Amino acid sequence: MSGFVIHALHVGGGTLALAPVPGVGGAYGADMAHLRDWRPALVISLTTEAEMVAAGAGGLAFDVHASGARWIGVPVADFGVPDAAQAGNWARARADALAALAGGGRVLVHCRGGCGRSGMAVLRLMVEAGETPGAALARLRAVRPCAVETEAQLAWAKAGAEGKG
Repeated sequence: MSGFVIHALHVGGGTLALAPVPGVGGAYGADMAHLRDWRPALVISLTTEAEMVAAGAGGLAFDVHASGARWIGVPVADFGVPDAAQAGNWARARADALAALAGGGRVLVHCRGGCGRSGMAVLRLMVEAGETPGAALARLRAVRPCAVETEAQLAWAKAGAEGKG
């Protein structure tokens, strides 16, 4: 059975969601069918290349593009936050995600388990879309209780309220 569940929230006029990487549990084909049916405008991957390959999702970028959606990779170590080397990728992902949401689109953010890193990025986008950090975190954890796993992730997500890109 697939563990690929999309946890969605309405944010900034669109839908923002978090999920695990497709393929965890050996169901890449079924997970990709579910992802395609959800019809995201943008998929943001926070997993490392090694995690993608280990999950059987080494072709995710190609498959997302083939489905008509955009894909941006922002590889972050498990339990980590984006570092200086990922600043450009995050800036592009952030701008594209906020534009898609403002236009009523759907944005899917994933990491390996769909909790820490993806929760961190979703929370940051919620804050940058105008929500207060505390209310956004409560709303996010109402749909995904494991969202944002470390203090560093929480601090990085809340930095969006300070106008940092």
